[in-house]
Amino acid sequence: MEDKKKVVYKRVPVKTDEISRLQPQARELEEAVLGALMLEKDAFSKVCEILKPEHFYEQAHQQIYEAIQSLSLRQEPVDILTVQEELKHMNLLEEIGGPVYLIRLTENVVSTAHLEYHARIVAQKYLARELIHFSMNIQGKAFDESIDVKDLMQEAEASLFELSQQSLKKEVVQINPIIDEALKRIRAASQRTDGLSGLPSGFARLDEMTSGWQNSDLIIIAARPAMGKTAFALSMAKNMAVDYSIPVGVFSLEMSNVQLVNRLIVNISSIEGEKIKNGKLSTDEWTLLDQQLKSLYDAPIYIDDTPSLSVFEFSTKARRLVKEKGVKILIIDYLQLMNASGSRFGNREQEVSMVSRALKALAKELDIPIVALSQVNRASTNRTAGNNASPSSASDAKRPQLSDLRESGAIEQDADIVCFIHRPEYYKIFEDSEGNSYIGKAELIIAKHRNGSTGDVRLRFDKEYARFRDDDDQIDYSQYAHAEQPAGAGGSFYASRINDNYPGGDGVDTNPF
Repeated sequence: MEDKKKVVYKRVPVKTDEISRLQPQARELEEAVLGALMLEKDAFSKVCEILKPEHFYEQAHQQIYEAIQSLSLRQEPVDILTVQEELKHMNLLEEIGGPVYLIRLTENVVSTAHLEYHARIVAQKYLARELIHFSMNIQGKAFDESIDVKDLMQEAEASLFELSQQSLKKEVVQINPIIDEALKRIRAASQRTDGLSGLPSGFARLDEMTSGWQNSDLIIIAARPAMGKTAFALSMAKNMAVDYSIPVGVFSLEMSNVQLVNRLIVNISSIEGEKIKNGKLSTDEWTLLDQQLKSLYDAPIYIDDTPSLSVFEFSTKARRLVKEKGVKILIIDYLQLMNASGSRFGNREQEVSMVSRALKALAKELDIPIVALSQVNRASTNRTAGNNASPSSASDAKRPQLSDLRESGAIEQDADIVCFIHRPEYYKIFEDSEGNSYIGKAELIIAKHRNGSTGDVRLRFDKEYARFRDDDDQIDYSQYAHAEQPAGAGGSFYASRINDNYPGGDGVDTNPF
């Protein structure tokens, strides 16, 4: 066997200007863990997900554990003799103290019963040392006036995020408590008269296909520029916060908070955006505006318009919103504007992949849906159906596909649901092959649905009000007990069921959120 290169994991003890302190360590427990690994068969399988070589404080212990790890990965027996031979091949046997030290490790083992518990303490001591190293490193750089403070803060967030991820690993759970939790959610869903198990989006047909946005899901809403991604997100936020009183967090990396609120005002008041912008409203329009704005006041919508937001800043703010404001869903406009500052990547695609993975991990951690808007590349725009193609074929050629997601295939992989917004009218296609009008119509294409079916949802798009709403022709109202008609322009037709302010409402709050 070829000689192996020596790997050094141990960090230099941290020193301050005032005192040099001994770093957190548990030498006796390190010895107990290594001794138990050489005595008990298959012991490594109990700690392999808990410990890595660098978790040990003593350099000799790091090297011994690395030898045990190498043997186990090759599925060879682990005992004092095989570890001794492995260390010989690594040219490390004498450096760790020779065979005598290995014998001493096994002689000091009283019991292997608490191996996992001891291993976790060793891992925790490592994290404590890493936190000390992290804080001292940031402190040192903070004194360097040549380093931009904002860059340093993002680097600190990235490093701390990576450390926190190491401590978030979950244990394997026996299936019984998971079944109990699943049954609990099924029973809760059965009590809901709307037939949903997740958060209602306010779009009836969409909710019918998805059963609502599900907790821990990452949902991607993608489209080409000018298709209405932001309009769709704001229409949905309005439906959820105003019609259902569901707290919504909106992170806008592209538009200011005032611009977003102006679009919400246009959405809810049915007054053209240009008039809202220049303030040239008639007396009747001012009266209408005052009336409609009452529903927006006190709505549980929380807006953050930080530009160039890093995924680490987003995670911090998201946790605070969930904890302090009870936010049930987060919306990001849009994913490609988010960065992973503080971490190094070879290219933009790797960075977007990291952002995508972090968003999915955060959705699982907070147990809420995260909706991220995303750009689509130019491929769909350039596709054609041929000179003699029917209007329907021409429209189909422009329909976005999963392969059109911009900058990273990881978005498709990480997302639980991927939806595309498609408006044939935008491409000057005004009717289908049967003569049905495309004007004012939009399709929400559910291209990926990890836990359900895919398909298309027909919506209406009011361009002058930048508003999406249900396409009434596609809805069977008879299945909704109290919903005899839509709840008004731009509103959710079945919002009437939860509030006396809507036609047909019975005053009974059926919203469990």
